[in-house]
Amino acid sequence: MKNRYSSKDVDTYAWFRNASEHGDPYAQFNLALMYRRGKGVERDDRTAFTWMRQSALQGIAFAQNHLGAMYYNGAGTPADDTEAVYWFRKAARQGDASAQQNLGLMYRKGRGVPRSDEMALTWFCRAAEQGVASAQSLLGEAYAQGLGTKRHFPLALAWFRKAALQGDATAQLNLGLMYRRGHGVLQSDTQAVAWYRQAAAQGLAAAQRHLGVAYAEGRGVPADLARACSWLQRAADQGDVDAQFNMGVMLSNGYGVRKDETQAFIWYRRAAEAGHMLAQYNLGGMYAHGRGIERDPGEALQWYRKAAEQGAANAQFNVGVIYANGHGVAKDEACAVAWYRNAAEQGDASAQNNLGVMYANGHGVPQDDGEAVRWYRRAAEQGHPLAQYNLGGMYASGRGVDRDSVLSYMWISLAAEAGDETACSNRKLIERRLTREEIGSAEQMTRRWRDAHGA
Repeated sequence: MKNRYSSKDVDTYAWFRNASEHGDPYAQFNLALMYRRGKGVERDDRTAFTWMRQSALQGIAFAQNHLGAMYYNGAGTPADDTEAVYWFRKAARQGDASAQQNLGLMYRKGRGVPRSDEMALTWFCRAAEQGVASAQSLLGEAYAQGLGTKRHFPLALAWFRKAALQGDATAQLNLGLMYRRGHGVLQSDTQAVAWYRQAAAQGLAAAQRHLGVAYAEGRGVPADLARACSWLQRAADQGDVDAQFNMGVMLSNGYGVRKDETQAFIWYRRAAEAGHMLAQYNLGGMYAHGRGIERDPGEALQWYRKAAEQGAANAQFNVGVIYANGHGVAKDEACAVAWYRNAAEQGDASAQNNLGVMYANGHGVPQDDGEAVRWYRRAAEQGHPLAQYNLGGMYASGRGVDRDSVLSYMWISLAAEAGDETACSNRKLIERRLTREEIGSAEQMTRRWRDAHGA
């Protein structure tokens, strides 16, 4: 069998081994790297750790930094954040820029030390001032987000630019986002796309996703759904959850690609399993309606519920509907009311209307016409046709409000104009009981409402 190590590597290993055994700390460091990388010798993290520690104990800063990383990653030794911090700090105090950045990250994450954005900022500054691009990028993030300091967009922009010009992909993406949002710089979608493109070319998934979205929306580039899909696919293939969701959207609608709900289901599922709220909601819809997958009410409820528990109002509404009707689950009107209320309090008009229905009929809650009117009104004011019709009905019968045929006519007219067929029929019945003056008043009120709320 041919030796898998080059003769040069084998000779180098022998030289470092001999010098290491004679106590040379630089040789010990290099020997440790050869064991870590499997160059000239079988890869062996334990032996690498032993030699790295000997070099670190002799005060070699870059060995101390590497030793800290081995403790952090549990390479050749059990993972130990406290030991990692100890060695990062020893190297950082000697001016090792990589160790300074690593120590800053330990403070930002609160690993081995109490979490402190202020201390993280201090160490990022020291590394950034030595020209380390990744530290400059981290420092830019601190100023952009106000981590350990006041938010300062011009400083964030300056540090991002320094790192971006050195080729740091994360900084290039962040610089693009600064231009996209107009933070610390004149807003420019064209400049944003230029920086996204540089980061995307380096394979940064988030940049590929942002570039895909730019093509989809025609921001900074001519709209091109095929190119959008191409960039989103690259990001999704790397595991970018938002891009996976977007691929689901593209495939389910045939945007820039042949419509394929089976493939859309696969992408939604991947994103949903990673916790993406909107993907969970859309996946629930696919199971509920049998799109891209066989209809399964139980699975629909499971995914709607996951999104609902993350706060998605439309998912909360759908969970309420499922419990109210007993679709794939035992009917539970009290549970339905609870989910409707969660969505209604977030402003979901359909949930507000349904909550009104539950109060009006005493389903899952004590019957209460006043509460029914309150929820119908909130939905009706948002332009929900069924709620407008229901509110009109409450005015017509004097339930929860004083009977008022004019207001009844107004709300039912609005529902009829929105296409509610029952409202169209009932408006004619109410109209027969009104005087010409009352009809004129109701029509004037209807026009005022439309003017205030839009068509």
